[in-house]
Amino acid sequence: MKGRSRRRFLQGALGALGGSAAAAGLPRFPGRGNLQEDEGRGVWQGLLDRLGLHPKADFSGGFVGQQVERGHLLRDYRGAPAPSERRRTSVAIVGGGIAGLAAARALQRAGIEDYQLFELEDEAGGNSRGGVVGGYACPWGAHYLPTPGPYAEDVAELLTEYRLRREVGGKAEYDEMQLCHSPQERLYIAGGWQDGLLPVRGQDAAAFVDYRRFAELVAAANRPRAFTIPTASSRWDETLAALDGQSFRQWLDAQQLGAPALRWYLDYCCRDDYGAGIDHVSAWAGLHYFASRHGFTAPGQDSASSNELDRDDLLTWPEGNAWLARRLAVPQRERTQTGALVLRVEEGRQQVELDVLDLPSRRLVHWTAQRVILAAPLFVAARLLANPSSALLEAARSLPHAPWLVANLHIDSPLIEHQGNAPLSWDNVLYGSPGLGYVDAMHQSTRPYADATVLTYYTALGNDPSAGRHALLERPWAQWCEMVLADLEQAHPDIRSKVRRIELMRYGHAMAIPAPGVRGSAWLAALREPRGRVAHAHSDLSAYSVFEEAYHWGLRAGDAAAVALHRG
Repeated sequence: MKGRSRRRFLQGALGALGGSAAAAGLPRFPGRGNLQEDEGRGVWQGLLDRLGLHPKADFSGGFVGQQVERGHLLRDYRGAPAPSERRRTSVAIVGGGIAGLAAARALQRAGIEDYQLFELEDEAGGNSRGGVVGGYACPWGAHYLPTPGPYAEDVAELLTEYRLRREVGGKAEYDEMQLCHSPQERLYIAGGWQDGLLPVRGQDAAAFVDYRRFAELVAAANRPRAFTIPTASSRWDETLAALDGQSFRQWLDAQQLGAPALRWYLDYCCRDDYGAGIDHVSAWAGLHYFASRHGFTAPGQDSASSNELDRDDLLTWPEGNAWLARRLAVPQRERTQTGALVLRVEEGRQQVELDVLDLPSRRLVHWTAQRVILAAPLFVAARLLANPSSALLEAARSLPHAPWLVANLHIDSPLIEHQGNAPLSWDNVLYGSPGLGYVDAMHQSTRPYADATVLTYYTALGNDPSAGRHALLERPWAQWCEMVLADLEQAHPDIRSKVRRIELMRYGHAMAIPAPGVRGSAWLAALREPRGRVAHAHSDLSAYSVFEEAYHWGLRAGDAAAVALHRG
């Protein structure tokens, strides 16, 4: 099936996919031939058609990484056979994401060597894992780390240990090879690329008025310690609680900030950081995105462009945050058991009992520990504990989690570039897209020309988590590939002819969504305070899934366990 007949077939197929996506409450991806308003793309696509060079899909791939069946074993657990072995340890850590690895690091630093870390997947790292596609390293999830601010002292210490950071004359300096190279980010809008992600190209005066107004409101909200990373360092008062009690959209409506370009940009930012848009995250979270780091500078407020001012200094690697996770995991290797499904955790007066199923051998091992650190999402912890607290049960009911799809596309040659003033960048976003754009795995290389690479494309499905999880489980790999390619070919009409492999990573519960009322809830506050022999350590405790939050709670739980053991 070639030429226009294949094009008509794909238009119909993608139209059907778009309809089913809308029915399921998922973002609708554009179909081919449905972008007449995009004049730039129309010229390129028409030229390809006339030359008979219409892209032909010819690529391999599949689902990778997350083995969803393993997690569902816990969901469907109805009892297990008698254990074949009994073992003891001083501390059991359940979960090998960043929080679990940080807890193990804290124990080691305190001189505690008798601990065991249980990880469900075949590699520790959680959302900070990576892979290799077509010979190129690429991320499976988290792909950067902003340079730490004044309250992220533990992260700064870690980066110093890894020789990424040093103090010179009282000022922090970072390894320039690991800082994100320029150009850092660009936006495809109105048929071309612009530098930076805040929409400027083609905007009217009303948009710039709202940009300036929003900048003023962010500055006014950012009082001392109102928004910090980690969030445990921040204070809480009635003003912040009021922000937490309403959606970001409700707050924007109250401020009469209605410019479509600003609304799109803020919705994109929330989807990118929290997995859900402005209707589903709190106003506290929406403001935190800006106030906790770089603020928001409107065009014309400074001699430099706002897009340049609003950028963080970022550390990034081709494999994303897997670079960090793997270094955290190395010292724990001998005490880490992968492919381990923890089925039950029961706290007693003198010890904690755990049932752990070794998935490769299907052998059940009964462990006893003096302390347990649950470095797992709170809804998982509620399933594991034999007697969960009322606060934990409420967390399992009330804290939503966003599903994500991460697609790594191996491209065998450079893609066609549209008009505009912005070349291929590290982060490349499409205005109006239901996806979050893509990062270029070879951006950090020093090669002087564009060539083959891997593009890592992200989609957050947290606006309707249940429908998103269902789609991730039920939709075949080929259907997701079509949706991703249909989105990207708005800006790259030749992408189908140059993609050679697509690997998809599915996360059913990638990150907690800071929905209205969650951050200031009594149940979340109760879970942050360690009680008894079982402690929680996960970014869920912040309702905000980033490296700094997970690392903070992991260190805190590990330090507390070490103190308790030393006291006897």
